[in-house]
Amino acid sequence: MATYLYKLGRFAFRRRRYVVLVWVALLALAGFGASSAATATSSSFSIPGTEAQKAFDLLSQRFPGASADGATARVVFKSPAGEKMTDAGNKAEVTNVTKELRRSSQQIASVTDPYAAHAVSKDGSTAYIKVDYKVSSMELTDKTKDALQDAGDRAQHDGYTVEIGGDALQAMPETGSGEIIGVVIAAIVLVVTFGSLIAAGLPLLTALIGVGIGVSTITALANVLDLGSTTSTLAMMIGLAVGIDYALFIVSRFRAEITEGREPEEAAGRAVGTAGSAVVFAGLTVVIALVGLAVVNIPMLSKMGFAAAGTVVIAVLIALTLIPALLGFAGKRVLRRKARKQEAPSGGDGQVAGAPVKPNGGTRWASFVLRRPVMVLLVGVIGLGAIAIPAASLEMGLPDDGSQPTSTTQRKAYDLLSDGFGPGFNGPLTAVTDVKGVDDGKAAVDEVRKKIAALDGVVSVSPAQYNKQHDTAMISVIPKDRPSSVKTEDLVHSIRDTGAEIKAETGATVLVTGATAMNIDFSQKMNDALLPYLALVVGLAFLLLMVVFRSVLVPLKAALGFLLSVVAALGAVVAVFQWGWLGSLFGVQQTGPIMSMMPIFMVGVVFGLAMDYEVFLVTRMREAYVHGERPGQAVVTGFKHGARVVCAAAVIMIAVFSGFIGASDSMIKMIGFGLAVAVFFDAFVVRMAIVPAVLALLGKRAWWLPRWLDRILPNVDVEGEGLNKHIEQQERRELVDA
Repeated sequence: MATYLYKLGRFAFRRRRYVVLVWVALLALAGFGASSAATATSSSFSIPGTEAQKAFDLLSQRFPGASADGATARVVFKSPAGEKMTDAGNKAEVTNVTKELRRSSQQIASVTDPYAAHAVSKDGSTAYIKVDYKVSSMELTDKTKDALQDAGDRAQHDGYTVEIGGDALQAMPETGSGEIIGVVIAAIVLVVTFGSLIAAGLPLLTALIGVGIGVSTITALANVLDLGSTTSTLAMMIGLAVGIDYALFIVSRFRAEITEGREPEEAAGRAVGTAGSAVVFAGLTVVIALVGLAVVNIPMLSKMGFAAAGTVVIAVLIALTLIPALLGFAGKRVLRRKARKQEAPSGGDGQVAGAPVKPNGGTRWASFVLRRPVMVLLVGVIGLGAIAIPAASLEMGLPDDGSQPTSTTQRKAYDLLSDGFGPGFNGPLTAVTDVKGVDDGKAAVDEVRKKIAALDGVVSVSPAQYNKQHDTAMISVIPKDRPSSVKTEDLVHSIRDTGAEIKAETGATVLVTGATAMNIDFSQKMNDALLPYLALVVGLAFLLLMVVFRSVLVPLKAALGFLLSVVAALGAVVAVFQWGWLGSLFGVQQTGPIMSMMPIFMVGVVFGLAMDYEVFLVTRMREAYVHGERPGQAVVTGFKHGARVVCAAAVIMIAVFSGFIGASDSMIKMIGFGLAVAVFFDAFVVRMAIVPAVLALLGKRAWWLPRWLDRILPNVDVEGEGLNKHIEQQERRELVDA
């Protein structure tokens, strides 16, 4: 592989103008497709194989239009102190708003009069108008949204509160200025690392081009592939981070080759052949981990994984082709000014050849770890273990309006409804009873209502609503507790247990659905899939690293270190977003369950990123060991060449991910925080401390591999040993021809 990439790097260097034109054309084409595509809609949410999804599908068949995914809104009214919503003046106000909404837009399917639908609280202080739309929230026009907002604003007066809940006013998640700050920090880190504006600018430029192509392509295909509105944000987050990192590794190796006296074209070829091999492997691990999310069998999560994997593939291709092409234009200007002025060739660390080599920070740190490996190992493991403790209290769920910032009208409407109708009113359950083929269907439905009403945690049960054929009934159940509470989850299971009893008695099938039940089933499915997915990822990591490092213990150490960093990161997420520790520092206004897809998504992404650092750091150590250095000295050599670049890459990723903590969407905020913390733990604690400590304790045993296994495993030549032989043979042929 290294030999092929070496040739690819030299080709891109020589044909740099054509390579740059191809990538610019791809960016323009993707941009044109995005600009001409229809506005993206919310991705359809389905959880195959769950009871809530079966009930949802049954409603689609038996109640045409009842389970449509159109947007909804609740215009909530709170009367002034001492008044009631049933007073003549307040009633007239609400009636006027109801009429105004009915004629405000052709996208409205229905507007429910609160007085006819009994949507007034018992104390008379709160009432709400329910508005159903024909299209999803992302398809609503600005005119329709403005009409809804204006209707609520005009109803406001002294002492009178009007707020709007539901998803009709839902907007694309905003990342705020944090994303820009993250890119700025990345630029500063690159300038400090390289000491050259040109060298620092190349990774940023190519990463932005890659993200531009990836996100524009996602936007262009959003409607065709039913991609959610958050898919492009997540793809941008991951694509920007790995795009900068992969380019950073190639540029860094190119500079090292130049300072060793090689010509720019040869340096570009060697950089792509060596560091590029590691980029391909690291990118492959990220792609496999993201694509592997499909095993969970949740379409929304699978699409997110495929979209993010696509941006990673683009980042790898850009690092292998566009970077060497741009290096052809930059040449030796990627070096520090002082290094360019030196006449004699210098070593990879900027030292003039023949001069005494001064130890750098990586060398000094590795030497310290080698002197005290047990202490460093214990501090690292115990520290991460302590941070991981909150992960034992992990509760999973999906965000609703109750997790919105307290300043939003959706959150205010949520709170008004909770105060007026009870906490469970915001998460009604729908019991769907299928009585097709049952002798006395009505009696069976009545029995369902009676038994559900007798359950603990049920506030009210609505009259049954039948379809035209009278073979299916819908019953709305209002829980006593809020949608994301454990008690509501227990109630869902109790209703389902009751349904099993009724089926045994009457033959009627009872299924529970609704947004709350869907969230509960989603969380359960994610929880059930976490351990199998984790086993798949860790097993894959072990096999791939065994191929790369030709060792058994090094991959085992890498996999265990990855698990430690992921669990510690989950512990930090639970402490901040579920327990509220330091929540105000990160803009967490409402604590609650951790987003259901967070653990499994973090495992997939962090796995790939962790392997990045493992490959770039440990391959240098193995290279030194293979060339005759003692195990301890090989660790020092690996840190001498790789520690600074890995640290810079980690800081850049942390900065990029941290930029998304300022997002308005709680899901994006949580993912940004979780990935930033996970990268910090994995890069600076696991790879920088635990890895060298373990290698120091293992010594030569770290690189042990049974002979029979060595013969079976393919040689991917990540370290470029085959490339060196190829170059030597090529040089001998050139001498013979001369």
